[in-house]
Amino acid sequence: MNIILGDELGETVIKVKNVGMEFNLSAEKVDNLKEYIIKLLKRELLYQEFWALKNISFEVEKGDRVGIIGLNGAGKSTLLKIISGVMKPTEGTVKTKGRLVPLLELGAGFDSNYTGRENIFLNGAILGYSKEFLREKYDEIVEFSEIGKFIDVPIKNYSSGMRARLGFSIATMVEPDLLILDEVLSVGDAKFRKKSQKRITSLFDKGITVLYVSHSIDQVKELCNRAIWLEKGRIKMQGDVEEVCNAYDES
Repeated sequence: MNIILGDELGETVIKVKNVGMEFNLSAEKVDNLKEYIIKLLKRELLYQEFWALKNISFEVEKGDRVGIIGLNGAGKSTLLKIISGVMKPTEGTVKTKGRLVPLLELGAGFDSNYTGRENIFLNGAILGYSKEFLREKYDEIVEFSEIGKFIDVPIKNYSSGMRARLGFSIATMVEPDLLILDEVLSVGDAKFRKKSQKRITSLFDKGITVLYVSHSIDQVKELCNRAIWLEKGRIKMQGDVEEVCNAYDES
């Protein structure tokens, strides 16, 4: 079912109900496109169902900062993509309220053949910013990203760190109602990480609602007041951040 944007939620800004996400995994190795097409036409392709998420339900109130923890493959990033509207769940519903800014795969909307300057307007438009707003914030975006003279160089010549810094700078130019973070506080070198963490913290201090995926339990404890522990696509535990994180550590 698709993502629903609604104003009927009151102080609840995210409501996830019975969400599941199924993927069909190939049960056999196919070495090339020709073999794939032949097996597809002969209906010889075998798949096994895999539920990355199953029966996920929770609510987030305005001003909550919720950390999502779990081992690799637990479904954390998949859950954030569904809430952000990047992916459509196989079953269940997601309702969100307010302006949502997802910081997932930074720079994912860039066109490699365009320059950094051109991608500011392209990526900003994808995030819902107007051309006038981007023009107003252009110098600030470039300055914060530390791209400098490379702003007029095609993105394909950027390092992964440069792409991430520019993507982060564009995405955080607006003050959202709901901020979704997926391990983005590790962007760039030590100097830029410190600067990006300071910007994120300033947003936290303004009382915005946050969903935050991290492998750093200490960081989750520091930044969040609630936590959700995912294990093999299901909620193992949710509640107070200290209680959930301590139980996760002990496991």
